[in-house]
Amino acid sequence: MIYRFGEHQIDTDLFEVKRGGDVVKVEPQVFDLLVYLISHRNRVVSQNELLDEIWSGKIVSLSTVASRINAARSAIGDSGAEQKLIRTIQRKGFRFVGEVSEAAVPLMEARRPFDTADAQDIRFCTTSDNVRIAYALAGKGRPILKAGNWLNHLEYDWKSPIWSHLLKWMASDNHLVRYDARGNGLSDWDVAEISFASYLRDLESVADASGLERFTLFGISQGCAVSIAYAAKHPERVEKLILYGGFARGRRIRGTIEEIEQAEAMLTLMRTGWGQENPAFRQMFTSLLLPGGTPEQMQWFNDLQKATASPQNAVRMRFVSDTLDVSGLLAQVKAPTLVLHCKDDAVQPFSEGMYIAAGIPGARFAGLEGRNHLILEGDPGWAKFQEEVSRFLNDGET
Repeated sequence: MIYRFGEHQIDTDLFEVKRGGDVVKVEPQVFDLLVYLISHRNRVVSQNELLDEIWSGKIVSLSTVASRINAARSAIGDSGAEQKLIRTIQRKGFRFVGEVSEAAVPLMEARRPFDTADAQDIRFCTTSDNVRIAYALAGKGRPILKAGNWLNHLEYDWKSPIWSHLLKWMASDNHLVRYDARGNGLSDWDVAEISFASYLRDLESVADASGLERFTLFGISQGCAVSIAYAAKHPERVEKLILYGGFARGRRIRGTIEEIEQAEAMLTLMRTGWGQENPAFRQMFTSLLLPGGTPEQMQWFNDLQKATASPQNAVRMRFVSDTLDVSGLLAQVKAPTLVLHCKDDAVQPFSEGMYIAAGIPGARFAGLEGRNHLILEGDPGWAKFQEEVSRFLNDGET
């Protein structure tokens, strides 16, 4: 459904808010709140009803509700002082009072089915601790589940010059399932727990919700550690394991005193600089992850960082990465494993990729040329990455 009012448009299929054609960054919970108020605009919606529908009956403070209402107003150019669109009815609740037109997606614009490599189908599931996780399906063939990593967004990644070549190549001959871990992307941002254990629950929930019984598990960067933990815990579910650019030990576990101090300094910078409108701070991260990226790719990643996570969640997720340690689980992985790592990776050392491969019994290791942490289409190692992954996936098939 598409709702239009003034210069704004809300697309419930794409989970997108636009103002004058520009996409407005909105947290998933705020998006749900907006849609609920608009779809029930013929009446006043009580606060208790919002708690039941948006917070699933969880106990939250009045200030939390107020902050989400304020965020919803801000997203559509409204404010608590003006209340020209979202009006507070004292002791009663809230009502959307703007003039709205509704339209179903025209047939010529209808979303294509997810069994093609050009389109994806976004769905949601709920974890055991009641966190909503967004996941996407694309392509058909043997199932591959990509674990979430630091900063994903199902919609933006699918279109970006940083991720799209990899994702659409993977979906061209396979059924690709991927998701946004808690705290970022289209999944819940307002969560009590962001930890390595909770990341494992996210992966378990998506594997179950997507109906995958046995599949290839694909991890990138931080997602490698989560994939290793899942493969060790659920050997009956993981047919093969692919790990790219990963690390088994976070910086605070494997690092020197100087490296640990640098990790702490980075967290301090994130706390103070992540939410600034000036992109110079985020450019620092982009330069680390994509030192060989084009200006377009770097700009995409700058924008992605801002849209994907709040400053608070970015810090929480970074701390999990810095403190994780799955070194004790490597020997428990039973699935055939392919480990790939760029030789001059500027973020995670090449030695950490070799450490993972040496610890997993029978793992195959492939070193790639390049220095970008996220492999780009024009990288010198991209062709070898495709060759190694294709050969590994096809091994044992008749």
